[in-house]
Amino acid sequence: MRTVSKLLLLAGTAGALAYPWLVPNYYLVYAGVLTVMYAAMATSWNILGGFTGYVSLGHSAFFGLGAYGTGLLITRAGMPWVLSLLVSAVLVTVAAAVIGVAAVRVRGASFVIVSIALVSVMNLLVQGWRSLTGGATGLQVPAPFEDLSRGQTHMVFFYLFLALLGLVLLTWWFISRSRFGGGLKAIREDEDKAEMLGVPTAAFKVAAFAVSALFVALAGGLYAVWFRSLDPIFVFSIVSGVYMVLMSLLGGVRHLFGPLLGALIIAPAGEYFLIALGETQIHLTATGVLLVLVVLFMPEGIVPRLIGRPKGASIREDTAEQRLQEVKG
Repeated sequence: MRTVSKLLLLAGTAGALAYPWLVPNYYLVYAGVLTVMYAAMATSWNILGGFTGYVSLGHSAFFGLGAYGTGLLITRAGMPWVLSLLVSAVLVTVAAAVIGVAAVRVRGASFVIVSIALVSVMNLLVQGWRSLTGGATGLQVPAPFEDLSRGQTHMVFFYLFLALLGLVLLTWWFISRSRFGGGLKAIREDEDKAEMLGVPTAAFKVAAFAVSALFVALAGGLYAVWFRSLDPIFVFSIVSGVYMVLMSLLGGVRHLFGPLLGALIIAPAGEYFLIALGETQIHLTATGVLLVLVVLFMPEGIVPRLIGRPKGASIREDTAEQRLQEVKG
């Protein structure tokens, strides 16, 4: 089984690396960039949602902050785009840690509402601060590679987003095998019991919140340099946050490749419906219907259905006691 998994992983990696050279036109490369970007964002979201069970619909706030932070550092401060990307991501991570201290004090629906409010506040702030951000007209970012055509730029950023996806996957895998990850899973299974037995639940949740925001901000920064035209309505859209959640749920939040698989389905489907149905909200409805059909028949996601689950197994991955024993070593 492990040999088969390794072979599948190698084949998937080789296919991803060869993709830009196999497709017949640059539009499909562009679609590939979007798909890999969403896969990285969904996996980043899963560092918080999959491990702790806290559902954030507001992660697009960190995407937008990363995008605008990178764009402003390039256009206003004159920094190179690579340095702007890194500085912006660090600043967003610090901000996320501060926000997380307050946000993770609430649970359930209250946490969801707080996350939605965060997106709305950031959107209004960016649109209102016209002298700095350009307001509703957006922000134009200079081209990072002036000698390359638009199609060639798509190819470069396909590999940059692919590298980010690989980094996020490695981070998720490492966390899942660490005591930190065990503590996060204990929070997911029974937060009150985990806290009684000594797990620093508040610190763990804030750390997961910040790490998740870091990678989403990096995706936002790369998007700013790649797409070059920032629209606050899009980069701070609640729809982007919902997409991260839906991709993770569709593929399976308890699995490393669950969000990636969900992105490989939803992102191309969204582009197809957008082209077929035009610039209307109908394409969002069509994507939602596709998701509902899958969730109705595979409520735990696609990956659990593919790999199977022991007969009579609970929806929970493990019991709270097992997770706490792992944390205590």
